[in-house]
Amino acid sequence: MISAVERGAKAATVIVLDRIATGLDTSLSRFLEEEDKARVILLRHNRQKVARAASGWERRILSPVLPGVEFELMRTTLGPGVDAGMFLPHAHRSREYVAVEKGTLLLTLNGERHTLNAGDSIYYDGDCIHGFQNPERVPCVYYLAMDVSGDLAGTNHRVAPPTMESARQKDSRKRASDSAHSKMPRRRSVPGDSHP
Repeated sequence: MISAVERGAKAATVIVLDRIATGLDTSLSRFLEEEDKARVILLRHNRQKVARAASGWERRILSPVLPGVEFELMRTTLGPGVDAGMFLPHAHRSREYVAVEKGTLLLTLNGERHTLNAGDSIYYDGDCIHGFQNPERVPCVYYLAMDVSGDLAGTNHRVAPPTMESARQKDSRKRASDSAHSKMPRRRSVPGDSHP
């Protein structure tokens, strides 16, 4: 496919570039931007890379390209009635998250259709054939976060450490318990009684 693009036999559309990136186990943004090693990276709107398809959709890359990190955050706009096409599976154990800002998104995962409306979100394993379509007459805007690194250990979610609030709640419950215990009538000591 790369050779076909180089010879001009195939146009370097967003779908074609995505398929090349997928074949190389990387993300589309690596073709559009160089790696940045800074600890803090501010991407002003005018510096964000945008991939546009002639069919009426655009993908705005919101995340920087970092060394050794195969993560991509993007904001996609599909024009009315636009079908962005089908995307090939990413590396085994890849992850994708979608959140719809406005409009309606018809998301197809391995042939199974999911309709998402404004405010809806979905997670799915990225190692499947997936397609994005706007079935409505108004634009659809959604955010897509992709980790295409293919975690060899599997999709393991770590348990979150307790938050300060949960620690305060525990402390509050303990104080309430101590307070309730201190309000209980005390038993009088009787000479010869073994209970304090």
